[in-house]
Amino acid sequence: MSRYVQPVPTTDDPYTGDALLRSWLERQLGPAGHAAAKGRLADLAADVVGPLRAAHADAEAHPPRLVRYDPWGARVDRIDTSAGWQAQRAAAARHAVVALPYLASARGTWGAAARVVQHALLHLYGPESATFSCPVAMADGAAALLSLPEVDPGVRDAWLPRLTSTDPETAVVSGQWMTESQGGSDLSRSTTTGRPAADGSWRLTGEKWFCSAADAPMAVALARPEGAGRGSRVLAPFLVPRYAADSPLAGATAAADTPAPGITVHRLKDKLGTRALPTAEIGLRDAYALPLGDPAVPGLVRAMTLVVVTRVHNAAAAAGGMRRGLAQARAYAEARHVAGGALSGSPLHRATLGALAVDAAGAFVLAGHAFTLLGRVEVGADPEAAAELRVVAPLAKLATGRLAVSSASEYVEAFGGAGYVEDTGVARLLRDAQVLPIWEGTTNVLALDVLRAVSREDAGAPLLRRLTAAVDLARPLSPVLADTLAGVADELRGSLAEVTADPAAVAVLAGARGLALRMAYALTAALLVEHAAWGDEQAELAARLWIRRWLRGEDIAADAHHHLDVLC
Repeated sequence: MSRYVQPVPTTDDPYTGDALLRSWLERQLGPAGHAAAKGRLADLAADVVGPLRAAHADAEAHPPRLVRYDPWGARVDRIDTSAGWQAQRAAAARHAVVALPYLASARGTWGAAARVVQHALLHLYGPESATFSCPVAMADGAAALLSLPEVDPGVRDAWLPRLTSTDPETAVVSGQWMTESQGGSDLSRSTTTGRPAADGSWRLTGEKWFCSAADAPMAVALARPEGAGRGSRVLAPFLVPRYAADSPLAGATAAADTPAPGITVHRLKDKLGTRALPTAEIGLRDAYALPLGDPAVPGLVRAMTLVVVTRVHNAAAAAGGMRRGLAQARAYAEARHVAGGALSGSPLHRATLGALAVDAAGAFVLAGHAFTLLGRVEVGADPEAAAELRVVAPLAKLATGRLAVSSASEYVEAFGGAGYVEDTGVARLLRDAQVLPIWEGTTNVLALDVLRAVSREDAGAPLLRRLTAAVDLARPLSPVLADTLAGVADELRGSLAEVTADPAAVAVLAGARGLALRMAYALTAALLVEHAAWGDEQAELAARLWIRRWLRGEDIAADAHHHLDVLC
């Protein structure tokens, strides 16, 4: 008897095969704007299904390695990464995944919507980047922080062009050194201190517990300036050059790729997922640093510029991973035969995939909306967009992160035993998804952030306005849809009033997660309705099923099965 070999499932091109992505771009950019982006997107998609897929596999198979000493006993703390990781780094630069919204040519072509094009690039690039999408996110956040007018022009001119370069030979990414073991997300307990030096630079001393992209040539670190007092608001962001080549404290004979003086890599983290990404515990002892803004002015608000950017990147990573996992599961269902026919013919399996497609569509429009708002804030200084982004960034991050984990679990299950073994690459979907509800704030941390935004800044008002407008758009599509949205808007109006009246009430605090998710699901419904009203059939169907699934708690299996081909 010959040995059976399962045919390898073949997925569609991630750009031309994604109807929702293409219609979203058509609406957001207009026909001419979308046409201007097509070549860039097609080129990246071709790289993703070719050399970058191979690079992704290589980086996963050869995780980073910390070399503490050279052959003669000198401490070097070198982090060796694979050829695949370096290929991903070069591709991110070449395809302008970080740089695009900062390029004058891109802003000239798309204006504020350059961020929309960037989101599309991330949607294609991220899922098979071996999580190089993480240093991409931090590089973008660092670039946004360096772009602030209060940052010293000399510091900006030295580093911003490197962060936004499209030349792999000169482009750099950034790490992010925020958390400490005793504090974690409670930044008020940070003990890293900064003291000024005579030349205008600073010296940082402390222990950073979770430093992502520890091989990056620079990092943004939070430190408490000498004499600044307690609490988190006084913390200031600093740029720390990672290597001797960029540190004036290094001797002339120091190797360029060794750590700058005062930086010690204690160990690399052994993580559940994101294994190709070097994450480290790093000690600082009078490490050279450059202030990003005046350290005498409370700096946490400046650092939030970076955090907002990385949060919306997190949402993009979640949505992109969900879409790619769906494509893989759909392709496997076509190739796999069970009970005398293709798995794709099973009504139950079709219903499962259809529900996953609804979730993927919702995550995509929620992440996409965050990027749209970010572009309007950066290019047009739009106050309405800024007010809405204040609540959309945490909502998009927390909702998509949770959806990504539940979806990834379903994708693994959809492959059966093949999904549970490492060499198919499917198991990685679940391992990597689990970081998404954790990095840049857990669900609970973000839910409390939403409460603060609502109570202190009336951040719920823009969401309610969008929901009210969506009710009118939904009426021609379905009176039932419109009535449901109107009821949810009234419900949220009452809940947000309770938050404003007494934000410290036990019931308000205990219910923060449920409220934040309800807000996020309602916002997603409104966004799907907006796109449906523009004329997208897939969005209309997704809106109907999303509202039934997430706002009314109904079983959508029968319709998900029936409409799978439209939803995918």
